[in-house]
Amino acid sequence: MRKLILALLMGVALAAPAKADPKFEAFIQTLWPRVQKAGFSRELFDAAFKGITDPDPVVIKLAKNQPEFKSTTSEYLDKAVTDIRINTGKQMLADNAKLLSAIQAKYGVDKDVLLGIWGVESNFGKDMGSMSVMRCLATLIYTGNKKNYAQDQLIPAFKILKSGIRPPDNFTGSWAGAMGHTQFIPATYISSAADWTGDGKKDIWNSKEDALASTANYLKLSGWKGDRPWGWEVKLPDKFDRSLIGRGHWKPVSEWVKLGITPAIGATFSAPAAPAFVMIPQGMDGPVFLVTQNFKALLAYNFSHAYALAVGHLGDRIGGGPKIQAVWPPQTTDLTFPERVELQNRLTRAGFDTGGADGRFGAQTYEAVLGYQKKLGLALDGFPARKVLEHLRKGG
Repeated sequence: MRKLILALLMGVALAAPAKADPKFEAFIQTLWPRVQKAGFSRELFDAAFKGITDPDPVVIKLAKNQPEFKSTTSEYLDKAVTDIRINTGKQMLADNAKLLSAIQAKYGVDKDVLLGIWGVESNFGKDMGSMSVMRCLATLIYTGNKKNYAQDQLIPAFKILKSGIRPPDNFTGSWAGAMGHTQFIPATYISSAADWTGDGKKDIWNSKEDALASTANYLKLSGWKGDRPWGWEVKLPDKFDRSLIGRGHWKPVSEWVKLGITPAIGATFSAPAAPAFVMIPQGMDGPVFLVTQNFKALLAYNFSHAYALAVGHLGDRIGGGPKIQAVWPPQTTDLTFPERVELQNRLTRAGFDTGGADGRFGAQTYEAVLGYQKKLGLALDGFPARKVLEHLRKGG
């Protein structure tokens, strides 16, 4: 569906040739002093923005509708972890066994997780994006809710162009400027790209080898530990203390076992000494996970709990792991959308970080509600309901 929407939007854009926008063209010129100060030539600046005369309407629309932030966790997983993608991943695992094992040996990053990222990000290299990175970044800086993000990518993008790895007229990626097989943003490319093939180029566009090694390098730099998985689906005991749920309560897996937590499938955990926390991505009635430092490394790749869970779970399924065992509950609430945003804002101001106020209830919102309920001595159901908002409005 995401690709269909993108195709339709791009079709509309192509059907109606854009007219030059003098204000946008003038805006692009305001970027020159910063680029010049960073040491780049006027020739490169002009080449980078050659033919870019108006903001991209597709970028403006898609910037407001990232699925990992707008859909529920279960909805996102339904689209990201499909049978076709699992089966393709298994074939990729077989076809690239030697390469993936060598990358895992060097960086300590699970090869199945690399396949999960590759699958979600570009459908194993089939959908790397063909939009102008410079036009996308200029559009995002010019308008929308991602100006700061795009500002941070501008100079790294020029560093990539100056290296010569991509010419200005073929510097392509997604609407957000993410590039190559595993969709690196420019700043991540500069910090983490690797030349696995040894040909002197860090080519994440044409070399799956370089792209997968670069991804492993980035995860390692983000704190990935090779002696543990990203996490496990678990079962909580009947009288589990719900106030212990959330990233504020890290304990060794062995300590969680003493508190009665067990794997959803199997008898033991593979990394008993690894610190972990309990995560409920869609409320107390849904699947529960015990996640490690490696889950945080996945969040560094894309700070969405739905995304991190999706790539981790897709990797598990590619490696022969089971489906998520618990049933995902419907995400119902008695709050309107403005009230959901208000709830998140009030919780954050009260010291319980919801991870943003987007009206979507994810893992951090449930954790924030539990923390707030614990503080007030309320029943710990973790449900972001009207009664919680009313308490917050009263300053409780």
